[in-house]
Amino acid sequence: MSPRLHGKKTLITGSTSNIGRSIAIAFAAEGAHVIVSGRDRARGEAVVAQIGAAGGAADYVHADLDGTAAASRALAAAAADRLGGRIDILVNNAGIYPPGTTLTIDDESFDRVYAVNVKAPFFLTQAVVPGMIEAGGGVIINLGSWVARLGIPVGALYASTKGAMETLTRAWSSEFGDRGVRVNAISPGVIVTPDWDPAVEHPGETLMLGTPAGRSGHPDAIAAAAVYLASDDAAFIHGTVLDVDGGRTGVAVVAGRASA
Repeated sequence: MSPRLHGKKTLITGSTSNIGRSIAIAFAAEGAHVIVSGRDRARGEAVVAQIGAAGGAADYVHADLDGTAAASRALAAAAADRLGGRIDILVNNAGIYPPGTTLTIDDESFDRVYAVNVKAPFFLTQAVVPGMIEAGGGVIINLGSWVARLGIPVGALYASTKGAMETLTRAWSSEFGDRGVRVNAISPGVIVTPDWDPAVEHPGETLMLGTPAGRSGHPDAIAAAAVYLASDDAAFIHGTVLDVDGGRTGVAVVAGRASA
């Protein structure tokens, strides 16, 4: 059986660490040629080396997605050049999470978060989709978040940007679906990077108490979902937000335990 993404040309933003890194490694293992992109060249090249050592194909393209159309177009052009002229799969993963609440965020931080989390993927999609349509189709996967639908008392700004990405997923599916481009999203729950010191309890663990999983997730869980959505196995899935959150949004948590 051939790998599910054999020969697919893929661009994954923010793929030098955490979820993006796991997606890049998983896609390469399934036969895709992956563009690893981000601001940290050393980490990006380390991901490329890891993929290469496992027999996969990957290149690093430096990118600082600041929300300008120029930055997104430059990444799209550089990635397509490395991939032989086409991009079959785009994963809009890059994002930033500012500390603070509504009462403490300043206007500069507000603009920065929307620039990176919403404007950058919007303009990157704008740049990539025409090539997908010309080639006969493609796949776009956006990264949302469980906090877009369940309110918590911190992170309102970040949550609103992820809500925007989930809305764009449905809108783009309607806009591009009949031209061969499938658009879906993944909504991760609490995901703890493997780089986290296991001797230190992650603050997000308390948010998973009482859920069906009862614990935080690993980036590989998101990568597995991304492989599925990118593959022909998901050919009939359009405009969907796939919750990969240990049941955090699927059930109510009452008195420390999950209930139906």
